[in-house]
Amino acid sequence: MNKRFYRLLVLLSILACGKEAVAQQDAHFSQYMFNSLYINPAAAGLDGNAKFSLIHRSQWAGYGDGGPQTTVLNFSSPIMQMKSGAGATIVRDVLGAQSNIEAQFSYAYHLPLGPQGKLSIGARIGAFSKTLDFDKYKPTDQDDENLMKSGTESQFKPDAAFGVWYKAEKYFGGISVNHLIKSEFDFGTKSLRNPLSRHMYVTGGYNYEANYSLILTPSVLVKTDFNSYSFDVNAMATYNNKYWGGLSYRNADAITAVIGMAMLKDNNLRFGYAFDLTVPSSDAKKPTSHEVMVSYSIPVLLVGPKPVMRVPRYRKSN
Repeated sequence: MNKRFYRLLVLLSILACGKEAVAQQDAHFSQYMFNSLYINPAAAGLDGNAKFSLIHRSQWAGYGDGGPQTTVLNFSSPIMQMKSGAGATIVRDVLGAQSNIEAQFSYAYHLPLGPQGKLSIGARIGAFSKTLDFDKYKPTDQDDENLMKSGTESQFKPDAAFGVWYKAEKYFGGISVNHLIKSEFDFGTKSLRNPLSRHMYVTGGYNYEANYSLILTPSVLVKTDFNSYSFDVNAMATYNNKYWGGLSYRNADAITAVIGMAMLKDNNLRFGYAFDLTVPSSDAKKPTSHEVMVSYSIPVLLVGPKPVMRVPRYRKSN
């Protein structure tokens, strides 16, 4: 099974090399391994406890207020005695004169599959809002009727997604498709018509236990809007379930360094940071991007009497 999984990761990377992504609409995150719910609704509740996570990304630092700024807030929790999960996602993505806001609600049903494995099938529904600030546009053609407007205009449209995720002790993988409805935004002008393109995400990874304290996790994320493709490949090392660090490569875009640490008694509070170096750099892409992640897992409260710990050394023999 492990050989098949490695072959799948290699195949996904080869397929992703076929065509560079140049116009995908969805925001991307370098710390995608900590942002599963944003990628796939089937990830809701799979961690086994309620968890909040917040990621903020400042892309191509150096443009001042003009660089893309993206923030995503996730909440996920198991429900119905761990047989399913629910989650909520809020995204704010600012790209110059345009800003997008998403509010999504996810539900996933979990099925035991194989030894210590779980298959999750999830769906997501919500709203997608686009806002244009026409005062920020600087037209080269002063008679362009599309930019004769002033102030801001917003439109709200429904949105939906579907995904499948499999998680075992040592490996994981999932596939999802976003923007199933393909809602269209036009702001009252046909020439500004801009539908949401469907995006497919395919991800997978493997947890290799190098020793008692060190786990190595190679992973890959392939993204496509069915016109272009991109992929992220990452290798992460986690020490004592408390410290982690790794390197990523995003094709035709950036090399990324990721570091992080966990705090509190049960490592419930986690911080992460990612630094992107654009390769190759250009006037259209400033050389660095920065991404900060914080998450908090709500401790599981045991209900009922305290369990009895039986130690064979002190058991009375007959």
